[in-house]
Amino acid sequence: MSNLSSVNRRTLKAGNDMLSDRRQKFVAAATELFSNNGFHETTVKQIAEKAGASPGLVYNYVRDKEELLLLAITGVLESYKEEVPKAVSRHDDPILRFSAALSAYVRVVADKPKATLLAYRYTAILPPPMRERIKDLEVETNQIISDCITACIAVGYFKETNVDVLSYRAVLLAHGWALKSWRLSRLHGVEEYMNGTLDLFLAALLTSNGQRHYKDLCEEGATLR
Repeated sequence: MSNLSSVNRRTLKAGNDMLSDRRQKFVAAATELFSNNGFHETTVKQIAEKAGASPGLVYNYVRDKEELLLLAITGVLESYKEEVPKAVSRHDDPILRFSAALSAYVRVVADKPKATLLAYRYTAILPPPMRERIKDLEVETNQIISDCITACIAVGYFKETNVDVLSYRAVLLAHGWALKSWRLSRLHGVEEYMNGTLDLFLAALLTSNGQRHYKDLCEEGATLR
């Protein structure tokens, strides 16, 4: 019975992985077409053709175009949920954890610029339950940065500030790479943008104690990004 259950679980996992892979192909195709041609101008037939499938097959994986748009947008947020905590977990020091969180956020934006922009362009046209899903994920992922800021304030490295507002400022600057990459990418690379963004925040936030600690970290050769 145990062996049979194990086989069934593996079969179920393989089936779920295949379902996820196929649906992701449709999401990737939709992201590209929504970005280049517009959401309203893109048809399910065009999405299917770009993904190398028949239009009818799309509806085996999603209900409609709106769900594809939702999956494209939430895919970015899910990447924040995965990548930012992973980066933060590599450090114990509060400043390093904040630096890692912001850097990871920028890297996700740089990796998914088109999907990031779709959130700005089209979230408002989605049905209310889908919009609420996006908002909930946004608050959840922003909280990771807020927690890092709070930890820095608690030990006296950052000045007292409105943590929630500051976390949104950090997110908006991270999104800046996607919003203006047409120009920023000609001026410097994403790593330079990320480092400049982080330096801007640290210059504004560090207390005198935080500045001394930050200097010590730099002299010790700590990886700040």
